[in-house]
Amino acid sequence: MIAPMVDLHVHTVSSGHAYSTVEECARWAAQKGLQAIAITDHGPAIPGSGNLYHFWNLKVLPRRMHGIWILRSVEANILDGEGGLDLPDKILESLDVVHAGLHPYTGYQGDSVQENTAALIAAIRHPLVDIIVHPDNPAFPVDMEAVVGEAVREGKALEINNSSFVHTRSGSEENCLHMARLLAAKGGLVAVGSDAHVAAFAGEFTHAVEVLQETDITEESVINYSIERLEEFLGSRGKPLRLE
Repeated sequence: MIAPMVDLHVHTVSSGHAYSTVEECARWAAQKGLQAIAITDHGPAIPGSGNLYHFWNLKVLPRRMHGIWILRSVEANILDGEGGLDLPDKILESLDVVHAGLHPYTGYQGDSVQENTAALIAAIRHPLVDIIVHPDNPAFPVDMEAVVGEAVREGKALEINNSSFVHTRSGSEENCLHMARLLAAKGGLVAVGSDAHVAAFAGEFTHAVEVLQETDITEESVINYSIERLEEFLGSRGKPLRLE
């Protein structure tokens, strides 16, 4: 298994707690030989993150910088157990890829496995959500078999987040391996992300790739293995990637 050529989870200063610009992230991604990065700044429920106009205005980003395709995206916050997100559908529809996940201090009130599972399943069923980020986060325990099963039924991807092994979400390893084994057994889809909050870590997948290798997840199951594979995935969701 070779590392993916697209980093689907990269933050900029617009997240409020990250430290690089879009241009800096693209430059580092080019040095690492990537094809594309997705700019996934946090949705507005995260303190200090971009407002609605920030995400509405992503259309002004150049499609290509330093030879790297720039994908317009968001790491939206799941707000409740009914699929509520912190960006309106009108803005989500304008983005190339939509990520959603559970985060503290965003207004989400669930505090049990049952509530967290219901929240992730509702987000998976949201027609505009493509990827659930770090569903293995031990701060929000879930019924992983139920989450993986729903993701497989809906054709959505679950993320293996490299940062969970290095900087954040301590204790994710066991949950991640369990999730990955279920995905491999059920033929589920995987998104690999660096979750870089500084440009130098864009494209850093070392630990995530080790999980892929340990669980025998196929290249075809990794939606960002290449820009062509990502185009295929998004096309299957009725969201053709227009790299104009």
